[in-house]
Parts: sequence; structure tokens; C-alpha cells
Amino acid sequence: MLDARVLEDVWRRESAHVLAALLRRHGDLADCEDAAQEAALAASVQWERDGLPQNPRAWLIRVASRRLVDTVRSGRAREEREATHTDRMDMPANADGDARRTDADDTLRLLVLCCHPALSRASQVALTLRSVAGLSASQIAAAYLVPERTMAQRLSRARATLRAAGARFELPPPAEAASRLAAALDVCHLMFNEGYVRSSGEHLLDADLAGEAIRLTRQLHRAVPEHDEVTGALALMLLTHARAPARTTPTGDLVPLAEQDRRTWDATQIAEGVRLLEEVLPRGHVGRFQLQAAIAAVHAESPTWEETDWAQISVLYAMLDAVAPSPAVTLNRAVAVGMAVGPAEGLALVDDLLTDPAMQRHHRTHAVRAHLLESAGELAGAHAAYQRAAALTASLPEQRYLNRRAARLPRS
Repeated sequence: MLDARVLEDVWRRESAHVLAALLRRHGDLADCEDAAQEAALAASVQWERDGLPQNPRAWLIRVASRRLVDTVRSGRAREEREATHTDRMDMPANADGDARRTDADDTLRLLVLCCHPALSRASQVALTLRSVAGLSASQIAAAYLVPERTMAQRLSRARATLRAAGARFELPPPAEAASRLAAALDVCHLMFNEGYVRSSGEHLLDADLAGEAIRLTRQLHRAVPEHDEVTGALALMLLTHARAPARTTPTGDLVPLAEQDRRTWDATQIAEGVRLLEEVLPRGHVGRFQLQAAIAAVHAESPTWEETDWAQISVLYAMLDAVAPSPAVTLNRAVAVGMAVGPAEGLALVDDLLTDPAMQRHHRTHAVRAHLLESAGELAGAHAAYQRAAALTASLPEQRYLNRRAARLPRS
């Protein structure tokens, strides 16, 4: 009997390449995904009975191609296309040495297709998880805590939008290439952030989602190894994810960076992240992902919290604020400035954000303010800010942590 986990791992590894093989010949994402899913269902039955084939990718492509031919044949308007492609589609694409050469290209094309400018960013992320990462609609729905039906409808609308826009499985023209690649990189980064710190729910970390984001970014890096920001993003994810083993207690409670056991950080990921960063920084222009990776590297190479070079981190955040200003950057900079210079200077940065109604409603604004107030000795104000932050977050581990911090301080 074939373990279900084996089937899931094969599908996660091969689904993008199966889909890419179909898209090269047919072009419609919805039809190709349906055919690929039918092949996956067939595999779950036949492989359970006969065992894993010698070349799972070739098997899946062959079966999916036949399903797609049947779909094409059933539509009169597609008869000419079906006649043109039937013979070629019955051949297993990417089943030999060509696979190594085309895997990265497949990933790049699929990412670019899923990040088409006609789609909203939320739809780009969902479609990337579905088509490139091979996650099911139920898995994506669980990651974003929405009903499976809602996610299925979002995916269906995204496919329809691509069809209406005439999107094709091909790299965009040069005029669009930079923006499309930037969108793909943003999607990978959003996936990683959601996996590394879940925005809501019972768990702080979704290791599978964060790991999938790293895998996709690594594929993207293989496709465009000279792209500085792709390299920077991969370094950032590796350096950040290296802390994952120390970020929660055995019961799932959040452990802040200051209290983490750095001996449990993943030294292999840190070494790779630092190596990538050292390769890319001397090239010239330094973008936001490279700067964030540089900040993560300072943390990763600090033996203890007390030995962290906060002055260097403050300078890097100032550079990041100039390159890619955002409220999140300001909050992180406030922490660094508070550690390097003093809490009053950090609080001044946070107070500027509180003029923005959206940031007034964001739990992290109040969490950072509470930390800085506590450092300044304003314990009653810190207590109130921790409570406010806890009330605003939908993440239960963060909520428990913030309430614990508040409970340690006097109310007045």
C-alpha cells in the first residue's frame, strides 16, 4: 500500500511541471488545472494498486494530456486546436534530462502567469499557492482561515479573469517583465510572512507555508540568478526562518527574540543566507529585500540579544525607510532606535504613526509602543498599550503573549 504522504509529496513536487507541460500546448489555466487534478485522482487509485511509477511526472503528464484532449475534443470551437496538439500532448514532457533545464523556467512562467496584473494581490497569492505550490483549495482556505467554498470561488474568478485578459503561459514582453517579476517576488514574500507569523488562528507558525515560499523563491533564484532582489529575498527568508525552532514553546506560546535559545537556530540556513547576501551586496544597487536580509543577518550573527549591534540595525532601517518606506518599516525602526539611542526617540516614531487611523487599529503599533513605554519606565502606559494590542490581534499566541506582558505591569 502506498503511503498517502508519498502521493502528497510527489504532487507537491511535480504539479507545477505537469501544469506547465499542459499550458505550453493548450494555454487555458482552468482547463489545464482540471486535467491535472483528474490525473492526480487517477494516480491516487492506480498508484495505490500498482505502486509508484518509475517516472511519476511523465505518468501524470501523459494522463493529464489525455484528459485535456478529451476536454478540447468536446468543444467544437476547439476542434482545430485539438487536432494540432493531440499527438504532441500524448508524449511525456520534461520526463528526461530536459527536466533539469526547464524546471526553473516552468516555475518562472507559472509565477508570472499567476501574478498577472489583471488580478488583485490576494488572487495572485491564492492562484500561486494553487497552481505553482500545488496546494488544494482546502489547504489554502485553511491557511487564510476562510471557508473552502470561498477560496474555491476566489480561484475560479481568478482563472476567469486570466482567460478574459488573454493571459498566456509565456514570459511577458520586456516592458512588463520587471513589474511582473516584482509582483511574483512580492507574492512569495507575502506567503512567507503569513507562514512565519500567522495573522490569525491558534498557531504562530505555518511551517509548510513558509517552507513553500522558500522553495518557490529558490526556484525563482535558479531561474534568474543574477536578479539582486530575488537573491536578497531568498537570503531574507533563510535568515529569518532559521529562527523558527526557537520561536515557540512546546505548548505553542510565542517566545520573543530576546528570550530565544539561539543554539537552536538553524546554522545551515544562516550560513546559506549570509553567503547569498555577501554575493549580492557588492553588485551595486541595494533594494529592500537585500536591506531586510542585511538586518536579519545582524540578528543571526549576534551571539546574544545583549550583543546585538542595534546601531548598525538602526542605520540599515534608515536606509530601508529611504528605499521602501512603510508603516511596518517605521515600527521596526522604532524598536531599533529605541534600543540604540533610547526609548523616547523610538516612541517619537511610533507616535507619528498613530495619526493614521489604519495604524491605530493595528495591534503591532500598540505592541511596539508598549515595549518602548516599558523600557522608558512608563509602566502604567505600557500596561494599557499591551492590553490594547492584545485586544486587536486575531493571533491567539500573540494575544496570550501580550496579555502576559500586561499582567506583569501595574495598572496605574
